[in-house]
Amino acid sequence: MRVCVVGCGAVGSLFAANLAQLDEVEVWGYDLAREHVDAINRDGLRLSGAGDVVGRVRATGDARELPACDFGIVATKAMHTDVAIGATAHVFADGCVATVQNGIGNEETIARHVERVIRGTTFPAGRLLGPGHVQWDVKGDTTLGPFEPRPAPAGEVERLADACTRAGMPTNAVADARGPQWRKVIFNAATNPIGALTGLTHGRVCEDRGLRRLVSSLVDEGKAVAAAQDIVLDADPEDLIDHAAKPEVAYDHKASMLQDVEARRPTEVDYLNGGIVRFGRSRGVATPLNEAVWALVRGLEESWKL
Repeated sequence: MRVCVVGCGAVGSLFAANLAQLDEVEVWGYDLAREHVDAINRDGLRLSGAGDVVGRVRATGDARELPACDFGIVATKAMHTDVAIGATAHVFADGCVATVQNGIGNEETIARHVERVIRGTTFPAGRLLGPGHVQWDVKGDTTLGPFEPRPAPAGEVERLADACTRAGMPTNAVADARGPQWRKVIFNAATNPIGALTGLTHGRVCEDRGLRRLVSSLVDEGKAVAAAQDIVLDADPEDLIDHAAKPEVAYDHKASMLQDVEARRPTEVDYLNGGIVRFGRSRGVATPLNEAVWALVRGLEESWKL
């Protein structure tokens, strides 16, 4: 099996380095950060923290160097999906492409470029410490399922899920992956922007009573939008929020949106709170709090241009 991870940031690196532990899997990484690519090719892709792994991954920033692959795993920021899959689509002419990205709408973007798409949701998290080195902060499960308009065959979804699981990234193959996806979207949209706007880690957001009430209100709006689409969540996002706030799980974890704000990078708020607002409008569901949080984070981004 040959797999190409498109975007070897924190999450992409978790999949690439772990999959590279399997003898029967050849892993390629596509990333535009030259120093990161050079370090991976020279020293391997190193994970530390929740797991200590070094994966021998073939990395490149030139899509023309990529061979044909059985599977793609897209792990870029949501705003980079179109450009990244546009550059690499030829690699997956006979393969299937999964997304493990945050937010809503990545599958639709990928489906404009490739024929067989896998809807994916993943909970492991980390952060890039330096070229070729990722801190693995949080372990968790991944769910994969066929993307309805352009589905990958069920057998291929199961094949990729099995490889990920054996590599140390527990993954479930399901017939309908919308429930897990929307649970995570609601979780992220309720917690990430609050952390980004306050500078607080997940656990510190949750232990502040006022912020925790705001988080719950954002969750309620997301649940209403999911229900209006007849999406059955696989679990309550509230339970996930409380679980992640435990000291042994993600109390001190800085969500990716907070990491982006601290680095003054564009965030994925358009695909989280913005996505909930857009789907809410299409179904006639009011989402005033998500709309307010979306506007606040966008305003913060605009302030960096002054």
